[in-house]
Amino acid sequence: SPTPTPTPTPTPTPTPTPPPPSPAPETYRVNQLEWDLLGNGDEPVVRLAQSTWVWQRTGPSLDGRQFSHGITVGAPSTVTIDLNRACTSYEAWVGVDDLTVGGGPVRFAVQGDGRPLWRSEPMRAGESPVRVSVPLDGVETVRLTVNPQGPLALTTLATWADSVIHCR
Repeated sequence: SPTPTPTPTPTPTPTPTPPPPSPAPETYRVNQLEWDLLGNGDEPVVRLAQSTWVWQRTGPSLDGRQFSHGITVGAPSTVTIDLNRACTSYEAWVGVDDLTVGGGPVRFAVQGDGRPLWRSEPMRAGESPVRVSVPLDGVETVRLTVNPQGPLALTTLATWADSVIHCR
């Protein structure tokens, strides 16, 4: 009688290596960002060479409303932020800081990779702050600008209050 042939043992299919986990979602306060010379390359940093002076502070006040944190700048100003990771949005309240004495109107703007994303109307001291919420999908560099709207605005202190970047 014929001898039964054993059933061949199936070759195990290798388990695919799972992709590395995505970084945990994180919110970055702009007043706590490092300068690009000190950053580690995997989180947002302020680009020193393409930014004017920035006062990274706590407790700014706009039209009598106190905020937790923010950055205050002069007019004109540019703050350039390299995101260094996938980010989803930028949010802030903008307005003329209550520390401004005199001064004139300023206009706030947000750019992503050189494209305009948002722009305010001219804002003056004593006016209510305006909410900014801008999507950043696919954006690598954010530029926050404040431009004077007349000669008196050169003494205006402009604040990006509760200024945060949300990243994946």
